[in-house]
Amino acid sequence: MARFIDLSAPIQNSHPEVPEFQRIRIEFSDHTQGLEEVKRLFGIGPELLRNGEAWAVETIAQLGTHSSTHLDAPYHYNSQIGGRPAQRIDELPLEWCFAPGVVLEFRHKADGDAVRLEEVQSELARIGHSLRPLDIVLIRTGRDAFYGQPDYWKRGPGVTVEATRWLFEQGVRVMGIDAWGWDRPLYLQAQEALEQQRPGIFWAAHQADLPYAQIERLCNLGALPQTGFKLCCFPLRIVGASAAPARVVAILE
Repeated sequence: MARFIDLSAPIQNSHPEVPEFQRIRIEFSDHTQGLEEVKRLFGIGPELLRNGEAWAVETIAQLGTHSSTHLDAPYHYNSQIGGRPAQRIDELPLEWCFAPGVVLEFRHKADGDAVRLEEVQSELARIGHSLRPLDIVLIRTGRDAFYGQPDYWKRGPGVTVEATRWLFEQGVRVMGIDAWGWDRPLYLQAQEALEQQRPGIFWAAHQADLPYAQIERLCNLGALPQTGFKLCCFPLRIVGASAAPARVVAILE
């Protein structure tokens, strides 16, 4: 018997203080409102419907492709990767999205810290895991505890460009984190980039010129073993998009 563990954040109306660029808004229409629509469209009254009710439906009025648990495509980072047009979300190989997973433990890292290459290598050695092509590497920071709070986007450590490049060289094509983003909080990177007036600081791991995908805003990584599971992270097939919401699920035999 397989066991399924949901690693996705719930898609629901946002807290009133969540910044506008991250807000989610869903409009709900109940069975009574559905009845009015059925009357208008088809002339059918409540006497011809079970319990006098028609359909309930919902409309997603606001949901950015990056507003919930989602998968980033290379096109999100730059229009060209490696000198070629970057892949969009509907162009990613499905094989990338169903593969063995490994969780690396970095809850001890403070907000704004960097997860460095040597630390990734040490953690892999500690748990005795050798990476294989298409392994999905998940960074556990514990910041899913703050999901939905107004300052969530300011929390968490971030993975360095050197560690990202090394993971890619091992054949990893999907990397994920249970924080707002794969990089360190953007306001910190922005401060450093402005102070030093040079590229390669702000959004560094995203703009590593690598054709890889990121899962951001994961939840519940603490329910997983560090190895010995498969991860399913298929994104919605939004043509031409830079990312898409994904229902991310771990499968344990």
